[in-house]
Amino acid sequence: MPYARIPERAWRAIAGTDPPTAPIGLRAQRSGMDDLTAHAALGLALRIGESMLAVGAAAADVTATVLRVAAAYGLTSCQIDITHTSLTVSYDREDALPLTAMRIVGTSRTDYTRLQGINDLARAVGAGGRDVEEAHRRLDAVVSAPATYRRTVHTLAWAGLAGSVGVLLGGGWLEALIAALTTALIEQVLRVLTRRSLPPFFQQAAGAALATGVAVLLLAWDVDVRSSLVVAAGIVVLLAGLSLVSSAQDAISGFPVTAGARAFEVVTLTAGIVVGIAGVLDLAQRAQLPLTVVDTSLSPVRFAVALAAAAGIAGCWALASHARPRAVGLAALAGALAWTTSWAAGGLGAGPALAGGVAAVVLGFCGEVLTEWLRVPTQVIAVCGIVPLLPGLAIYHGLFAIVVDADIEGGLLALVGAAAVGLALAAGVTLGEYLGRPVSGARDRYDERVRRRAMTTD
Repeated sequence: MPYARIPERAWRAIAGTDPPTAPIGLRAQRSGMDDLTAHAALGLALRIGESMLAVGAAAADVTATVLRVAAAYGLTSCQIDITHTSLTVSYDREDALPLTAMRIVGTSRTDYTRLQGINDLARAVGAGGRDVEEAHRRLDAVVSAPATYRRTVHTLAWAGLAGSVGVLLGGGWLEALIAALTTALIEQVLRVLTRRSLPPFFQQAAGAALATGVAVLLLAWDVDVRSSLVVAAGIVVLLAGLSLVSSAQDAISGFPVTAGARAFEVVTLTAGIVVGIAGVLDLAQRAQLPLTVVDTSLSPVRFAVALAAAAGIAGCWALASHARPRAVGLAALAGALAWTTSWAAGGLGAGPALAGGVAAVVLGFCGEVLTEWLRVPTQVIAVCGIVPLLPGLAIYHGLFAIVVDADIEGGLLALVGAAAVGLALAAGVTLGEYLGRPVSGARDRYDERVRRRAMTTD
C-alpha cells in the first residue's frame, strides 16, 4: 500500500477515526420473516410509491415514503430505483435470495385528493399497527375512488383560471369572458383528444392553436378587445399542468435520471405550445389578416382586483387538480401571497425572474412548514401558488415577434426571459422547502437518508 512505508506513529497522527460520510456496499441483514409476508409488505410499499408517482409526487418524497412503509413491516434493507415511468424496489437479505419487484407508472395526472389519501395511508402504516392486507384494501379504496368532482366542475375550474388570468393581466370583463369560454372549449377538445390517445405534444399544440385562432378571429372581425390576453390565458392554463417544479426538485435532490425525463417532457410539451401558436400566426400572416400585439407590460390593475384574480387563478388550478374544498381555499391564499410577494419585490426594483423566485421561496417555505399541520399535500401551496406568476404573455409576445414582426432578436429575448421566470419559480420552490425543513420538524430519518444518498445515486 502507498502508506506502508510511513512510520506507524506518524500514520496514527494523521489517520482518520470518524465513520465514512457515505457508507458503501453495506452488508445485507437477516430478515427474520417468511417469503409470503415479505412479498406482501414489499408489494404494498411498491404500490404506494407507484401511486404517488402517478399523481405527481417528487422522486425524493416517493423514495422516503417507500422506505418508511417497508421498514414498518421489518424490511429495513431495501434499495429503490426510480425513473419517470417505473419504480423498482429490492429487499436485500442475508439468509435468503433478494426480493425484487418493479411496477410501471401507466398514467400520470395531478390529483391532490388521491395524493393526500395515499400520504395519510403511508403515515398510518409508518405509525405501526396496520395489517398488510388491510393497508392493501385501503389503498385500493383510495386509488379506485370516483373522481372528486363532476366534469362540469372541472371545466368551470379551467374557465375560471383563464378568466382570472385575463383580469390579472389588465383585461376587462369582456377579455375575461372570452378567455374563459375559449379555455372551456380547449378543455373539451383536449378531453376528446385524450380519449383518442393522441400524444400530449399534439394536444398542447392543438390547445395553443385554438387559443391563438380565437385571438386571430377577434382581430379579423375587429372586435375591440385585447386579443393577446386570450392567448396568454390559454398559455398559462397549458403551462400550469407541466411538471416544471417536480423536475427542478428531482434535479436538486439528486435524482438526475428522473429529473432529466421530467425536464425533457416539459420541454417537449412547451414546444407543442410553441408549434401551435407559431403555426396559427404563420397561417394568419399568409392570409394577410391584420395582426397586432399589445404591449406586454401589465396594465394598471387595482391592488384588490389583482389580489382577488391571483387567488382565483391558484384556487381554480387546485380545483382543476381535484383538490378538496379546504385545499382549494388554501391554494387561493397561496396564490394571493405569491402575487403580493412578487409585487412587493418588483416595487423594490427586482426583475420578473427575481421577483418570481422570491415569491416561490416564500411559498416553498410555507408549504414545507404548514402542510404537515394542515394535512394537505405540499404541492397545493407550492405548485398552485406559483401559477399566477407563469409567463404566458411573455411567451406569446416572443413568438409573435419572431413569426409576425420578424424580430428574431427581440422574440428570443422575450422567450429567454420567460424561461428564466419559469426556472426561477421552480428553483425558488425547492429552495423554500429546503429552508423550511428544519422549522417544520416533519422530516424523519428516511427523508434524511434519501437526502444523503441522493448526492451519489438515483
